[in-house]
Amino acid sequence: MQRQIPLTRDIVLVGGGHAHALVLRMWGMKPLPGVRLTLVDPRPVAPYTGMLPGHVAGHYTADEIGIDLVRLCRFAGARLIIGAADGLDPVNRVLSVGSRRIGYDLLSLDIGITGDLPQVPGFDRHGTPVKPFVRFAAGWEDFVAKGQGPAVVIGNGLGGVELALSMARRLGPGRVSVVGGERVAHVGAALNRVLLRQLRALGVVLVPGRVVGVEGGAVHLADGRILPSAFTVGAAGATPQPWLEDTGLPLSDGFIRTGADLQVEGHPGHFAAGDCAHLVASPRPKAGVFAVRAAKVLFHNLRAAAMDKPLRNFRPQRHFLRLVSLGDRTALAEKWPALPLAPAGRLIWRWKDRIDRRFMSRLTDLPPMVAPDSGEIATGVQEILGQAPLCAGCGSKVGPGVLHQVLLGMDRPARADVISGPGDDAGVLEIGGRRQVLTTDHLRACTEDPGLMARIAAQHALGDVRAMGADPQSALVQVILPRASDAIQARMMEEIMQAAGDVFHAAGAVILGGHSTMGAELTIGFTVTGLCDAPITLGGARPGDVLILTGRIGSGVELAGEMQGKARGADVVQLWQRMAEGPGDVAALRGARAMTDVTGFGLAGHLMAICRASGTGARLDLAQIPLHPGALELSEQGVRSTLYPANRDHAPVFSREDARTALLHDPQTAGGFLAAVAPDQAEAVLADLRAAGVEANRIGEITEGPVGITVGTSPT
Repeated sequence: MQRQIPLTRDIVLVGGGHAHALVLRMWGMKPLPGVRLTLVDPRPVAPYTGMLPGHVAGHYTADEIGIDLVRLCRFAGARLIIGAADGLDPVNRVLSVGSRRIGYDLLSLDIGITGDLPQVPGFDRHGTPVKPFVRFAAGWEDFVAKGQGPAVVIGNGLGGVELALSMARRLGPGRVSVVGGERVAHVGAALNRVLLRQLRALGVVLVPGRVVGVEGGAVHLADGRILPSAFTVGAAGATPQPWLEDTGLPLSDGFIRTGADLQVEGHPGHFAAGDCAHLVASPRPKAGVFAVRAAKVLFHNLRAAAMDKPLRNFRPQRHFLRLVSLGDRTALAEKWPALPLAPAGRLIWRWKDRIDRRFMSRLTDLPPMVAPDSGEIATGVQEILGQAPLCAGCGSKVGPGVLHQVLLGMDRPARADVISGPGDDAGVLEIGGRRQVLTTDHLRACTEDPGLMARIAAQHALGDVRAMGADPQSALVQVILPRASDAIQARMMEEIMQAAGDVFHAAGAVILGGHSTMGAELTIGFTVTGLCDAPITLGGARPGDVLILTGRIGSGVELAGEMQGKARGADVVQLWQRMAEGPGDVAALRGARAMTDVTGFGLAGHLMAICRASGTGARLDLAQIPLHPGALELSEQGVRSTLYPANRDHAPVFSREDARTALLHDPQTAGGFLAAVAPDQAEAVLADLRAAGVEANRIGEITEGPVGITVGTSPT
């Protein structure tokens, strides 16, 4: 038997900067068994700064400059925690991410800098820092769309001027000003001449002076002048992340002091790279080239530290090449600080473009990982292994046909206090004159983040209770943890129980206890009870009833696409967040005649369960069924969940099969609710759900038999 390698070391990467992105790629090519690698970043996609000016000028799309951290973490076998780090206890080795506490053994910081100008009154309310770029990009696109008013860039350094040139290329002459001086700061004479000539050509005005205030529509200078501004950008230097001041780490002007081995001074096991770090022995300007060059040493040293082996030193070059975009598909080159010349033109732009695209391809065109040779195997094994990887979440369930046949063959001794058994969403018991519903569910992890997975699994398990119209009462926890050291298992359990406790507390239920064991992979489940007076079952639907769906479908395809490296990271993170948030206030559905949650057997499978129990048919209006972002595109590419074939065979839909109808059989994790509502109540129910902030849609109707599902246009 092949032994599973236990997890013994936690390495946490804070920030998805260039150095960490490259570390993730290298880790995927050469992982270290026994390490649990984690990336913490508030964004699913990190921009590549070398292409930002081109994006502002309109030469690159957002997708072309985006490093998909979800896909990169999947390749590296790392968990991704979406959130902004805001505190650090280096003594007890705990990172704070909002209300979460993330324990670690080794930690690396690559959190960059901000463009905030805390010394300028009003900038925090009326200005836009160029970093973090996500905020700037949103403000910039909104400003461009409105197409009115001038823009002011605060800061006449190379970064501010390069940004202003790109903005002017998009807006036209006479609409961009740069405040700070009559020349470009901190550049050589040759570079300055080229930049000034290009600023004049694009109609960008250099305004000498110091900004003393920003308000809506204006920038105030120290000499009393007021510049009109509909979009004010902060690019006046590097501002360190303010939360570092409270960490106890040694800082130099707010930047983390590191030795030649990239370890934080006086804090073994803590590393820093990129713009947030200050190399004490060899200080360098804040330039992305140093983060890229440091990545290889950082990768080696993190592995070495995890194995208690010697570390290497990082020796940054003294001279480095600067390629500066001039806004109009031309660029200039400077070998800083040695080259006295600054050649410019379209050839330099093409050179820069080729370098930038080659860098991005390293992080986006990830090599496929080849499975090891299985050797001699029994008949039938290769057919299963040759299929798509086993899906996570509800996509890994046993098929409905198999489950249905097993349940039909069960011997069910009668008990007066057992009202219903297998067949509905939950069993119903008579206890003390009240009805108690009882259900259990567990999920194979669809994310490596135990806290996030616990929230998703808890919402998923609560779905069966809510579908019966019951109030959640209690829960028992079942957890399978991967084999790991006591410290890592304790960290995982703490994250799981905190997250699950938050979900059940918000639902009005209490966690009574549970059971845990070790296994091959993370699996989380819950047994849940709820109380009600009259359970909503599957069997009450009548012809003419309106079918109402809350939420969206397509999560199975999205999760399968994420596992295959085909889904967009932003779509996956949005899906994770939707699943973890739960269905919202669906009390308006308690008057439904029949209801179920839409989970593993897909929308068609769960609708078929209502039809079979009620002896009716159903008609769906495909155009009214909302989909998760990216689900249809993945379905068109042929991406399917593992459970899809079994779902399709168990609940056939009388319609031509295409990418959209295929999603009717897509297994859902922590999905919404499907309810059959009396036609005279449907509009009121929809209005109440939407008023409560629940996404709800009329997607079809119940029809006369025979039992089955057709696709057409429902009457309005």
